[in-house]
Amino acid sequence: MAVVYAMLIIKDKKTFSSVPSKLKDQVKEILTDMDVPELATE
Repeated sequence: MAVVYAMLIIKDKKTFSSVPSKLKDQVKEILTDMDVPELATE
């Protein structure tokens, strides 16, 4: 599910602040691995 949120953030369909708190660490890690850590901000 974290990958889905990361892709939606990259496609500008969701924001990092809309990610459920229990998934935020995983989503942040995925976005960092995809070289877009700036998208993992509140």
